[in-house]
Amino acid sequence: MLFNSLTFLIFFIIVFTLHRLMPGWTAKKSLLLVASYVFYAAWNPPYIVILLFSTSMDWLLARLIWKSQDQRKRRLLLVLSLVANLSLLGFFKYGNFLLQNTQLLLSALGVHYAPPALDVVLPIGISFYTFASLSYTIDVYRREIEGDAGFLDYALFVSFFPHLVAGPIVRARLLLPQIRTPRSASRDQLGWGLCLVIIGLFTKTVLADAVFAPVVDAAYGNAALGAAESWAAVLGFSGQIYCDFAGYSLCAIGLALCFGFEFPDNFRYPYGARGFSDFWRRWHITLSTWLRDYLYVPLGGNRHGDTRTYVNLMLTMLLGGLWHGASWMFVLWGGLHGAYLAIERRLRGPARGLALPAGKDWLFTAFTFLVVTLTWIPFRAHDGQTAARMFNGLFDLGHGSGQVSHALLICYGSMVGLLIWQWANRDLSLEERFRRFSPTLQAAVLGCCLVAMFLCSGGDERAFIYFQF
Repeated sequence: MLFNSLTFLIFFIIVFTLHRLMPGWTAKKSLLLVASYVFYAAWNPPYIVILLFSTSMDWLLARLIWKSQDQRKRRLLLVLSLVANLSLLGFFKYGNFLLQNTQLLLSALGVHYAPPALDVVLPIGISFYTFASLSYTIDVYRREIEGDAGFLDYALFVSFFPHLVAGPIVRARLLLPQIRTPRSASRDQLGWGLCLVIIGLFTKTVLADAVFAPVVDAAYGNAALGAAESWAAVLGFSGQIYCDFAGYSLCAIGLALCFGFEFPDNFRYPYGARGFSDFWRRWHITLSTWLRDYLYVPLGGNRHGDTRTYVNLMLTMLLGGLWHGASWMFVLWGGLHGAYLAIERRLRGPARGLALPAGKDWLFTAFTFLVVTLTWIPFRAHDGQTAARMFNGLFDLGHGSGQVSHALLICYGSMVGLLIWQWANRDLSLEERFRRFSPTLQAAVLGCCLVAMFLCSGGDERAFIYFQF
């Protein structure tokens, strides 16, 4: 059930109407929980069992951790939660990957091994709800939050449909207090929430799907490309993945706001970043902060000298890359970003600051965007051969049609417009920028978004890219 589908529109209208009419906060929460499980069942009904098992297990373990005063027992219960959750994630997401690489390793050693076929379908959203659920047990173990949440509240926290399948990764410390307190969206919340949904759907269906995706798909499926097509594809994917995932996040935040719940921002103009650490403060914010707080800091962070810091950065980004999918290309992508962060920290550290002349920070922004864009190549490519072909095509002036098509021109123009928008607004939130518009301009923007979505409708409904992660 895609946010950009008629089925979801009907689903949302029914749930929203019942939620407004239903008396009692417990009844409203129960409705949202049932609706969330129905939403999840629309993808693959049997996998409700996995979601329910993970939810029940972590809720019970967190209560036991919270009540226990025995540190050894508390640590054992936390380890049990970590092992159980990561084992489920590992089996469904990385089982085939591990078997294939074990076969390759044994083959290199001269041992013939034919692994059994592990024909399993990846439960949608398992990476997101696993990380959300783990944040609860870890925070309870650290005594940062209480572990006394009722099962209804906790189950709704994990499965609330706006963030269930692709984030943002909302932490228990933020959402559970909201679930405990009776709430209903105010007029301003409802209005802004619907605005976010419209803007998010426009970003996804028009920019990501209609403008960037056709150029990117055609290029990555073509064996011989010229520089014009290659650059359009590389830049286009940079725009596509941002517009796709940021569009989803805006929809999720807006839908939650329609019910009175506030989610954290997940993107804040990442292509206007001044450096790679700034990029990760702006890109997929809920994942990057999760990795920082539950992986980088426990590894030691920057508390044990430069060498250990660089190792921790690299490990965090390698695992962050692997989180996106069972492929060495994702690991390579994460490793490259780990290297960029380490190099940047080295150059910009104490007593060796990397400073640009006043008014020239746009050079660092442009450099950051270029490197991030080139690094998207292994992320998008299915294998090293495709990645190498795309990279080589950037410098190949001898192939291609010799003409720049309308699709390429629109792709280039849209990317330039997107970059100007991000660079100009990087120090403002979307809400701050939108509220600076006059009411007439606000209505015009939303109207244009709706018209553009209507004109681009009628084709295939593309799933959001991050659904596969």
